[in-house]
Amino acid sequence: YVCAILDLFARKVIAWRVSTRIDRFLAIATLQDAVRTRGVSQGVMFHTDRGSQFTSAEFRRLLDELGMIQSFSAKGHPYDNAVMECFFKYLKKEELNRRCFASTEQLKQSLLVYIAGFYNSVRPHSHNHGLSPDQMECRFFS
Repeated sequence: YVCAILDLFARKVIAWRVSTRIDRFLAIATLQDAVRTRGVSQGVMFHTDRGSQFTSAEFRRLLDELGMIQSFSAKGHPYDNAVMECFFKYLKKEELNRRCFASTEQLKQSLLVYIAGFYNSVRPHSHNHGLSPDQMECRFFS
């Protein structure tokens, strides 16, 4: 399973992890990676689907400790998480579905190359007016 956290501003993947289980431990570790990457900002809205890993008391407690506001759509309204669904669609189409992995380490290496070496740095996004996530952030912060 791949858990990824995406910054909606520039559509940049700021943290991701792989696990053989989809559970709160995977979600918490990925969120902690994102905080190490970006720092803590009070009032950040953290949007997810309604998976049990994101609705667990432990995950919600961590969000509270970080001063983040949890957001998810109502039951039966799956389109509210469309940005992440789109990321996973392209991840599968452009990288994962055309490869076979003999180990979790091979998968992790492939994800690193795709996310850091292509998706964040090169891949243009219509939301960013044709800029990659890294280019969009660079433009904003300069």
